[in-house]
Amino acid sequence: MSQPASPAPAIVYYGDDFTGATDTLATGARAGLRTLLFLKVPTPAQMAAAGTLDCLGIAGAARSMAPDEMRAELAPVAALFRRLGARVLHYKTCSTFDSAPDVGSIGVAVDALRPAVDTPWAAIVGGQPDLERYCLFGNLFAAAGSGGAVHRLDRHPTMSRHPVTPMHEADLRLHLAVQGMADVLSLPYPAYANGGPALQGAFDARVAAAPAALLFDVAENAHLQAIGGLLGPRAEGASLLAVGPSSVVQAFAPRYASGPPAPRTVAAARGPVLALAGSLSPVTAGQVAAARSFQTVWLDPQQLVASPRARAEAVGRVSALLAQGLHVLACTVQPGSVPASDSGVPARALARAGGEVLAGVLAAVPLSRVGIAGGDTSSHAVQALDAWGLSYEAALAPGVALCRLHSESPALDGLEIALKGGQMGGEDFFERLVHGTPRGEPATG
Repeated sequence: MSQPASPAPAIVYYGDDFTGATDTLATGARAGLRTLLFLKVPTPAQMAAAGTLDCLGIAGAARSMAPDEMRAELAPVAALFRRLGARVLHYKTCSTFDSAPDVGSIGVAVDALRPAVDTPWAAIVGGQPDLERYCLFGNLFAAAGSGGAVHRLDRHPTMSRHPVTPMHEADLRLHLAVQGMADVLSLPYPAYANGGPALQGAFDARVAAAPAALLFDVAENAHLQAIGGLLGPRAEGASLLAVGPSSVVQAFAPRYASGPPAPRTVAAARGPVLALAGSLSPVTAGQVAAARSFQTVWLDPQQLVASPRARAEAVGRVSALLAQGLHVLACTVQPGSVPASDSGVPARALARAGGEVLAGVLAAVPLSRVGIAGGDTSSHAVQALDAWGLSYEAALAPGVALCRLHSESPALDGLEIALKGGQMGGEDFFERLVHGTPRGEPATG
């Protein structure tokens, strides 16, 4: 007799890059949502292996894609959502919303996913306070590194100069307008202070105006509770498309959580650790400089992309050091040198080359923990592995989850892996990969 199908997850999310997808995985698991992140749209067998879920994630790379490629990528996600009968379809963006009309367009994503839901407008959650991202009167602000100074996004020292999608506009309404979302209304954060009927009335008035999307300010975590209180009943009556960082899942978690919170600390690694760093942001560069427990291997990005022999040699060098029991940090940009993006090396080609090196090393040396720094690098590195899913272990740093890899390959199944975006983590990030996290540290972000 066949077993009854598991109930549908309430939330299905698609992460537009792998590092962001793992942050949402962590956010859901810490809130008590039974969550699993699939590395592509899951098969029925993989769904069965996952069991009952409150939140189902799909890791993607839409943030680095052109519009037509995005539409092809998101069509199966929309079909899965409809088939499952979930309530919230979350298009997970970077917490800084970096995107452009021709690369990672959020407007294209909304157009591709909107037909899968019942609600005609999209909800946009504009901030993630746990990661020091704040949306005030529609304008986005972000800290420069963990605990750093907070800047309006168009003046942010890194995001305003992003090599692929520089953020020259902090007002998310104007930023999204150039991506085809011209009719975005805003619910400003002072409205939350009124609460009750006044807040509901402000929300209903904006919905009645039939916008393409409604942008919610977020200045503190309490605002996410208010947003969940407004959107939750709506989603129960008519499925909803929600756009934004992991704070979307924070807003809905109290309504749908059915499991215990996830563990809060990371233990020390059980053996040698491999860390791979792609093109360096200033934050990652500082972390590389502080990685004192590692043997650093510098990889020439041009050679790595152009030459299969160079990639094979990199695999050999890194594998030999790991086999000696050393922790290894393989890095494509030396501090003070010209970034790969400025030397004519395509970012996606470099990320794919890094993924090939990672797969080669894991085939040569048994490891229990790896870390990958860089959004594109993480996405393509994980795609190079023979794996189908990730589950959450614990928070390694704000915005960085330590996850467990799920694979049919015994050599990969159970591998601990941390995927870090360029702006995430403190200076000691790589040291935490080796030594774990302090007990009692808050598991935020």
